[in-house]
Amino acid sequence: MDGDIPADAKDENPLENIEEHEYPSGCRFAAIVTALVLSIFLASLDTTIITTAIPSITNDFHSLADVGWYGSAMFFPLAATQSVWGKAYKYFPVKPVFLLSILVFEIGSLLCALAPNSDAFIAGRAITGTGCAGTFSGCFIIISLSSRLKLRPAMTSSLSATFAVASVVGPLIGGAFTQNVTWRWCFYINLPCGGVAAAAMLFAFRAPKAAAPTPASAKEKFLQMDALGAMLICATIICFTLALRWGGVEKSWQDSEVIGTLIGAAIFLVLFGIDQWYQGERALIMPSFLKNRVLLVGAVFEFLIAGYFNLPLFYLPIYFQAVRGVSAISSGVRLIPIILGLTITQIVVGGVITVTGVHNPFLIIGPAIAAIGTGLLMLLNDSSSSGYWIGFQIILGVGVGFCLTIPLMLSQVAVKTKDVSTATSIIIFSQSLGSAFLLPTAQAVFQNELVKLLRELAPGINPLTVIAAGANKEAIASLPEESYAGIVQSYSKALRFTFAVGIPFACLALVASLFMPWFKYADTSKKAVPKIEEMEENAMEETKVGKDSVVENRDSEGEKQIEM
Repeated sequence: MDGDIPADAKDENPLENIEEHEYPSGCRFAAIVTALVLSIFLASLDTTIITTAIPSITNDFHSLADVGWYGSAMFFPLAATQSVWGKAYKYFPVKPVFLLSILVFEIGSLLCALAPNSDAFIAGRAITGTGCAGTFSGCFIIISLSSRLKLRPAMTSSLSATFAVASVVGPLIGGAFTQNVTWRWCFYINLPCGGVAAAAMLFAFRAPKAAAPTPASAKEKFLQMDALGAMLICATIICFTLALRWGGVEKSWQDSEVIGTLIGAAIFLVLFGIDQWYQGERALIMPSFLKNRVLLVGAVFEFLIAGYFNLPLFYLPIYFQAVRGVSAISSGVRLIPIILGLTITQIVVGGVITVTGVHNPFLIIGPAIAAIGTGLLMLLNDSSSSGYWIGFQIILGVGVGFCLTIPLMLSQVAVKTKDVSTATSIIIFSQSLGSAFLLPTAQAVFQNELVKLLRELAPGINPLTVIAAGANKEAIASLPEESYAGIVQSYSKALRFTFAVGIPFACLALVASLFMPWFKYADTSKKAVPKIEEMEENAMEETKVGKDSVVENRDSEGEKQIEM
């Protein structure tokens, strides 16, 4: 079955455009890879390192009510600015944009480390998230420009494995800093490490001629950023998160503020859609890219599977600390099985794709195995043996490892060289957006189920008192002893419902994978990537009639940027 890969993308494939002598080798290539691995490790680490530090932060700032924002304040701008950074990589030189993203990340980290109060800390998290968005997409763009096509699957898998490992070891490192030094070192550590990565990139990386910025006026470059679209999607996520945070716990679901924020989220989402239609090829999500089936299916798949994968990363530590009564550091150690399952599988799959070019079976098998792993996690309770939680995590990690990086690999051979940055940003935007929507949904399920179960199993204590106390073993031990067993049982059962939220996401990812075009990821100069079938080309031409003709008249300059 042939895939929807534009003929012009095939004709201008990176391998054909980038001269052999432009690929770095030896020490220079090693320095680039090391800098990228370090950059993506730090950016990914920052998404989860805070989880075990939050109790100490709330003690310092007396800000228990702000706990929800400490994590979400990073995901909002990470998702909202992802495509903005992608456009920046397209219209400006790659290296300066990447170095700017590291600078923004470092500024946010410094503000978090020095924050005198909760508001300053939240602002620092938002700035850090903005920098992370540029760093994530920049790492995958630069590795695609620095690696020969045969090496690219393995290199991309290595970066993705680094991303996953950092996400999982984040709670362990955060717990170690918090327990042995201070939580502020969770952010101080970014400063010297980020500086080393920036210095290595400054001297080692040279962008190939094929990655030259797309010519455009200063005004056009600004319009291409679609700042309004970024603000609208950010407002959508904020309203959605507020509603789910309040509903059923702090406020009734019938409360006017809860209903109002849900309506606000819907309105902002509609306005975002209108903005994307009106902006045409200047939009965050460009219509011409959505006509590329590889990108469209890949974006939907990543929204589902990446959001799904963050669920166990955030809630397994709660199981280990609240239900099993282990320390923050020990809970991080107990996540090693999911690290090994994910990392080893990603490396193996990347190697197999490099050799065979076959990728579709992994996209299909991965979500199925992951769904089974999540279903097994629902069986965990306060007396489950180590064999259960180790085995269940390995199954889940293997399932996600089969498929997590593949859409990103495919996106980079499905477009022209000059559009790789935009395609990459769309995939990573989908990943961040999935996390931004799934985690608040899971948290709403967890909190509502916990409140309901506490009223049933521990009637002698106010559920809000339990929630306010926190989810580590010290917090639960500080509650009335006669309610201890009921509280632990409530946490255990509430987590079952929380893990269940991920199952439909994994199943929908499996369905989405069936729509991915079948072709071999291989050297396109040898015609391994298929052409569009003539019928598909005609169908795509027909879709340009109507709205696209209106957009072309209104936005002819933008339309010329990408020809599908």
